[in-house]
Amino acid sequence: MIATLNDLDILSANIRNAYLNASTKDKVHTICGIEFGHNNIGRIAVISRALYGLKSSGAAWRSTLASTLNESGFKLTLVDPDVWMRPTTKEDGTEYYEYIFVYVDETLAISEKPSIIIKGIGDVYRLKKGSVLRPTSYLGATIKENKLPDRPNKIVWSMSADKYVKEAITTLEIDLLSQDFKLTSNIHTPLATSYRPESDFLPLLDDDHLNWYQQLIGVLRWTVELSRIDTHLSMALLAQYLAQPRVGHLHQAFCVFAYLKTHPRSRIILDDSGPYVYEEQFTKVDWTSFYPDAHESIPINAPPPRGNQILISCFVDSDHAGNHIMHRSRTGIIIFCNQALIICYSKHQNTVEMSSFGSECITLKNAVEMIEAQCYKLCMVGIPITGPANIYCDNNSVVNNTTILESTLNKKHNSITYHKV
Repeated sequence: MIATLNDLDILSANIRNAYLNASTKDKVHTICGIEFGHNNIGRIAVISRALYGLKSSGAAWRSTLASTLNESGFKLTLVDPDVWMRPTTKEDGTEYYEYIFVYVDETLAISEKPSIIIKGIGDVYRLKKGSVLRPTSYLGATIKENKLPDRPNKIVWSMSADKYVKEAITTLEIDLLSQDFKLTSNIHTPLATSYRPESDFLPLLDDDHLNWYQQLIGVLRWTVELSRIDTHLSMALLAQYLAQPRVGHLHQAFCVFAYLKTHPRSRIILDDSGPYVYEEQFTKVDWTSFYPDAHESIPINAPPPRGNQILISCFVDSDHAGNHIMHRSRTGIIIFCNQALIICYSKHQNTVEMSSFGSECITLKNAVEMIEAQCYKLCMVGIPITGPANIYCDNNSVVNNTTILESTLNKKHNSITYHKV
């Protein structure tokens, strides 16, 4: 998203034997075995390098790499310990930030000329042969370049879980084959339309099937992280029963995988273009008389913003008393930066609301808090934000109540929510 927004390029590289580039932080020794040669059996060897397996090796390698990046002018961002940034200028005079994303030994450089950054890292550490290239995968996600129909000259990046999903389904089908069972074909919804996991009273799973269920939910969780937000709600509903799942829950987990098999290809386009906003739909109200001291919480230690601006858009909804046993509502929030999906959120609310107004109000308050956190992240990585965030809600009572000065509320927690929004 950052690369597309500012017309930057991306290059990835993998550092060879990363931990061995660092010295151990502790005094560690081992007694030599046959693998050290016959002449050294029984001798004490002092370990000077951060070997894989030592508890302090990860910290030692991170400290070593941090020193290298600091010497190159990169500074660690306060919002993410694995994101580094450095101010620079394009050839046309445009000021921007170039970034390095680090995950253990994997590095991702975002810059007008990322090859210079990767070369600087390669001058200090040995890079794996063939690892310096434009990214095609990252932490299981498939990364691709795309051209949009309305902007054929613009390249945008996308991420998908196609490869991960295919491997997960193959593994599951092998396990099911040993039990003379197979996934159902032509499934068009992740869960059966009428299925309610809280109303499932089939027998509890035994220990072996319980562990299997937990593994399947773990796989589904990661598919959601990689892009499959169409299964987010189904995964979240089933994940509530990790401690004591029932037979029906396991079968519905199979149903989610069958859905992924029927619809294996899905991706998220990190579109940097700004959305068209029909400003007339937003009521203009002067709130200064109600909140005279209100101001935007911009971090005082935030770097000066550089590059193109981002507009935050948020869609919120809730299903009032969606849980038929506890009667708790479920919050649903989706946040976009320009037209790139950044956050997808689904969670049961902590309180039982008497009306859809109350549940939507809670959802809106949660959305505001998440937007504040997202604004903080963007500020701390130097990305400018244009105007206020736009929140879209389908409950007219909530919309009118939070945009009319004279509106009043009686319930205490709803009134607190009202002032927060």
